[in-house]
Amino acid sequence: MNIQWYPGHMTKTVRMMKENISLVDVVIELVDARIPYSSKNPDIDELAKNKFRIIALNKSDLADPKQTKIWTEYFENKGFKVILTNSVSGKGVKDVTEVAKELMKDKIESQKKRGRIFVPIRSMIVGIPNVGKSTFINKYVGKVTAKTGDKPGVTRGKQWIRIKKDFELLDTPGILWPKFENQEVGLKLAATGAINDEILDRCEVSYELIKILRRIDENILQSRYNIEISETDKDYEVLEKISKKRGFIMRGGEIDTLRGAKILLDEFRGGKLGNITLETPDEIEQ
Repeated sequence: MNIQWYPGHMTKTVRMMKENISLVDVVIELVDARIPYSSKNPDIDELAKNKFRIIALNKSDLADPKQTKIWTEYFENKGFKVILTNSVSGKGVKDVTEVAKELMKDKIESQKKRGRIFVPIRSMIVGIPNVGKSTFINKYVGKVTAKTGDKPGVTRGKQWIRIKKDFELLDTPGILWPKFENQEVGLKLAATGAINDEILDRCEVSYELIKILRRIDENILQSRYNIEISETDKDYEVLEKISKKRGFIMRGGEIDTLRGAKILLDEFRGGKLGNITLETPDEIEQ
């Protein structure tokens, strides 16, 4: 399945980000801790190449803690500051301010020596759709400022938000990139909900998710759905077993795998399958 999703408003967002990047000192990028590589927009690196960078591994409560530690080291070795966040609970969200101030310390001191008494920090927050950015901002500010939703593409325009008197945040709509060179990246984005479900073949997405989960640990699916999986089972057969076990049988005895796929994706996204990270630095470096 060839997945591409790049609505027109994303083109406008990229243009707006390019127009405003000169106004900011720090770029904060939220990525999904379950797919840190696949959810990191490669276009942001070029856009923000001369800026201080913070990566927030969001939804870290849903990811494998061991893999999150490995990913943290991976990004830090590439020069990023990394924080672990959970935008729903607010865990780690307010660490952004102190990390940004630490990054800006020398620049602020230099400007103060030149006589500039008040040096505000301006940051831009970016991320793919449905990564939890609006919820993150609302927790950060402490009130409902940004629109939130469980569908990608809720935030539509830019907005400046004053966090403190010396810290301002430019919110931007979630953006993907025009073409996924690796279709596995697109499928992982689809599995986590970053791509509009309405344009997807959810059975195909679930096959990819099943394949990855089996590679990580066969018992994840067996224990959740109380099914037996053999090494010879095809991924579509595993989905059939899940659907049948849940009683998704249509008239005439046909197994309703679409309903099974929806349940599988919803339960993965909601963390009901456990703390899972779908990729490792070793895999993406190959």
